[in-house]
Amino acid sequence: MRETFVDAATALLDDNPRTAVVLADISAAAFEPAARQHPDRVINVGIREQLMLGVAGGLALTGLRPIVHSYAPFVVDRAYEQIKLDLNHQGVGAVLVSIGASYDASAEGRTHQSPGDVALFDTLGGWTVHVPGHADEIGPLLTAAAAHDEPVYVRLSTQHNAEARPATGLQTLRRGGQAAVVAVGPMLDTVLAAVDGLDVTVAYTNTPRPFDVKGLRALGHSDVVLVEPYLAGTSSAVVSDALRDVPHRLLSLGVVRTDLHRYGSPKDHARWHGLDPAGVRQSISAFVG
Repeated sequence: MRETFVDAATALLDDNPRTAVVLADISAAAFEPAARQHPDRVINVGIREQLMLGVAGGLALTGLRPIVHSYAPFVVDRAYEQIKLDLNHQGVGAVLVSIGASYDASAEGRTHQSPGDVALFDTLGGWTVHVPGHADEIGPLLTAAAAHDEPVYVRLSTQHNAEARPATGLQTLRRGGQAAVVAVGPMLDTVLAAVDGLDVTVAYTNTPRPFDVKGLRALGHSDVVLVEPYLAGTSSAVVSDALRDVPHRLLSLGVVRTDLHRYGSPKDHARWHGLDPAGVRQSISAFVG
């Protein structure tokens, strides 16, 4: 996904003179060819993530469309106040593109993990959030995000599905009678493996914000399971509000809130958080009875 993003952003720099890329050393080498071609619109501020967001806010005020990129904990957690003030408070937007997801870089320790990033954007409101499940979904999402001035967050991951699904609303993949299971981004293949043989509906989205409320209600289920690749329960308020006039049950699966104090591989973390196929199946089976 990272390489696809660099290619897509470089193409936007070539084709759209309003596009700019702001970096804080991460992926700077990958953008070197683009920086040589567009030295005034590829800006590397060094290891200064707060400054990176401040520069993006300034560029947006001049009419440019900044694409800001780093690891999720650096571009979101560390620079949250600058997102709040230099973008939201000033009424300007940018396209923030992260790598690392919740625990892709688990071998680097807790400093490189950001399971709470999407929840932080919910505290600001008004952000579109894309969580691609496949590299081929990135180009269209980034191109669309660069064409307007609203705030957008694109969350990339090393985890991915086998097949790209370009729909940005809820896309129903199979029908069942007991519950609706909503898989976000790269969790889809895990969900499909987990529910094999279970009588459940499976729907997919790579755009959890704004959440496709109409699509959720159209699924016709009062029992809903959310499987998200970030903090468990991040979308629970959205789903509960969408079904506020319907008696319903909700199971929210995602990264647990306990700090595990472990390194390990991404697969280890998925297992520890119950987000591998076996863990997801166990949770869903207990929920639907």
